[in-house]
Amino acid sequence: MINGKNIAVVMPAYNASKTLEATVQELPDCVDIKILVDDNSSDDTSALAEELGVITFVHDHNYGYGRNQQTCYHEALAAGADVVVMVHPDYQYTPLLVTALSSMIAYGVYDVVLGSRIVGGGALKGGMPLYKYTANRFLTAIQNFFTGAKLSEYHSGYRAFSKEVLRELPLLENSDDFVFDNEMLLQCIWFGFRIGEVSCPTKYFDAASSINFARGMKYGFGVLFTTFKFGLQRLGITQFRIFSRSGKKIVLSLRAFELSEAKFQEGIQNAPESYGYKIVGARRPE
Repeated sequence: MINGKNIAVVMPAYNASKTLEATVQELPDCVDIKILVDDNSSDDTSALAEELGVITFVHDHNYGYGRNQQTCYHEALAAGADVVVMVHPDYQYTPLLVTALSSMIAYGVYDVVLGSRIVGGGALKGGMPLYKYTANRFLTAIQNFFTGAKLSEYHSGYRAFSKEVLRELPLLENSDDFVFDNEMLLQCIWFGFRIGEVSCPTKYFDAASSINFARGMKYGFGVLFTTFKFGLQRLGITQFRIFSRSGKKIVLSLRAFELSEAKFQEGIQNAPESYGYKIVGARRPE
């Protein structure tokens, strides 16, 4: 807890068993709620998460990174989080900065805080491939031009949000794929939320998840398309639901932590139907 605010860390996971323990062990003491959503991994990610005392949810299919985040945020809000920090369980971003990101929101300085690999110049030193760094700088320049923002990058997966942001953004209009991150950030800009950045070292290694060149190209074109839509709506030419206040938002259908264990399990099975998925397993630590 920071400044009376409950801090939740959510970890969207897929085959993260090799790096999960190191990630969880570095989470700071200020974290009140630890949630992992396993997108139907083929390894023992969910079993390990439960052993580590992490509240664990398992999708019945591999729905994608974006849909995983929707579940993460729904469950964090249901658990009573005031600030939600997304930490990838692949140990590419250091969990030690959770306190810094959370504090900037808990004390009302920002609504959204990003862990930037670019601020401080550590991206290439941390092993980011040159082609990814070049694409990052190119896409960021384009998006800053179209949005009028001055962010150092739009593509970090290390992010913190206030509960108000997660409730107000039409997140259910977004992609199930990796471009979800970029859509969400442009939504934050569109709706006028205050965005801050913290310098974040990163490390690229074999066990850390990273999209391949083909998926990276798909992501890049998705970013350009999202930016194009932002520009068209900003000019008043047309409107898109991802930038509409009437777009589909996360609606809390279950206050899971207020239920008995039996009702908790029953509710988890039934509650998320409106989100297009079913959760096959959910555990609270004893």
